[in-house]
Amino acid sequence: MIESNIKEIDVDELRQRIENEVAQRKSRIEQNLSKPFIANIQPRVNLIKHKYIEALLNNASNRASVRTKLPDTFSRIPFNIGKIIEKFLLKAFNTLFKDQREVNLNLIQSLRESVALNQQLTEEVNTLKTEITTRLVSIETSVKTLDNQIQTLDNFSQSLDKRSQYMDERYIRNDSYLKRELAQQKHLMTRFLEEAQKFLPNQFNQAQLQILTDNKYSLDALYVAFEDKFRGSREEIYNRFNIYLPLIEQAKIGQFDAPILDIGCGRGEWLELLRESGYSATGIDTNSVMLEQCINRGLEVIEEDVIKYMQSLPDESLGAVTGFHIIEHLAFEDILKLCTETLRVLKPEGLVIFETPNPENVLVGTHNFYIDPTHRNPLPSITIKFIAEFIGFCKVDILKLHPYPETLKLSGSAEAERFNDYFYGAQDYAVVGYKL
Repeated sequence: MIESNIKEIDVDELRQRIENEVAQRKSRIEQNLSKPFIANIQPRVNLIKHKYIEALLNNASNRASVRTKLPDTFSRIPFNIGKIIEKFLLKAFNTLFKDQREVNLNLIQSLRESVALNQQLTEEVNTLKTEITTRLVSIETSVKTLDNQIQTLDNFSQSLDKRSQYMDERYIRNDSYLKRELAQQKHLMTRFLEEAQKFLPNQFNQAQLQILTDNKYSLDALYVAFEDKFRGSREEIYNRFNIYLPLIEQAKIGQFDAPILDIGCGRGEWLELLRESGYSATGIDTNSVMLEQCINRGLEVIEEDVIKYMQSLPDESLGAVTGFHIIEHLAFEDILKLCTETLRVLKPEGLVIFETPNPENVLVGTHNFYIDPTHRNPLPSITIKFIAEFIGFCKVDILKLHPYPETLKLSGSAEAERFNDYFYGAQDYAVVGYKL
């Protein structure tokens, strides 16, 4: 009778019943409500599920507690006997199922904590969902703002491109106009002098005619523009000259008592590099425009003919003489004079560096060399080395410089390597010598 009326609690069965009931209720709700509405009442559904689970747990808790009363079927036993039997049966029942009751109570407590934790997690998930939604809306707004800004910048860039194109076209027109105007002014000035000479009481003497017809600086601006186009940018040439700094350092020159003279200094890239490296150097050139550029950069330069200036210097007065792309502009006799005067003015252990185009490179010797109309003749490295040694320089060496990029060169055979030497090899070389 006790077994038929007082059943042991099956926790697994209880949990299964709870899950089935929740699933059934959820299915009924989803069938009766539309999706948008379901989304709106989801918190209410969760609350209903939580209350139902709480009721089931309360029922299970009550049934797992200590028995204080037998089922009503025992009320038919006479009172005195019934009380004795009830007291005995309750004591026996509670004693027999004490461990099971503790287990059931622990399981119920665990389920309560699980339900509480699940509710807490649900609330946190909803909070995170709300925050994520808010952030997504904010991000979407920011993206739209950035798109608008990018579109604005793109429109502004297109406007700048059009304006730049207009300015380029205007610059070309103005440049062409100025050149024509200068040519016209030169023509009118010549005509004016010719007509003025007819009406003057006295004819111009030879000295006056020499001043009026002097063309000493007539090509200076043209050659500067030519250098800017074909020689390379100022930054590029400046960086190329770094290869020579170790030679200056090893020779221990460039101080005040052993200065460096750069002949044909041009735009002054080498002079600027020497000054920034802490060396004392002076440049010499005859191009008035280039000299003005050097002066504007604070470089020390002299306007004078190279040979004439070298002849005016005392013996052993310089630490080094350098010249980059200058000797190919000189006649052979002037090259000999230059080398002779260089040896004379150098101090013992002084240094000479002359850089020039390398005619061993076929492209240079047959084409590139002649781009500059002021070049005289290509100078093979063995010829210049022979001249330097004949004049009296020692430890003369040839540095091959500025080959074409490796990506242009061929590979795979000895013929390909030889072809590379002839066509993609060094475009320039430098002769380096010392005075004993």
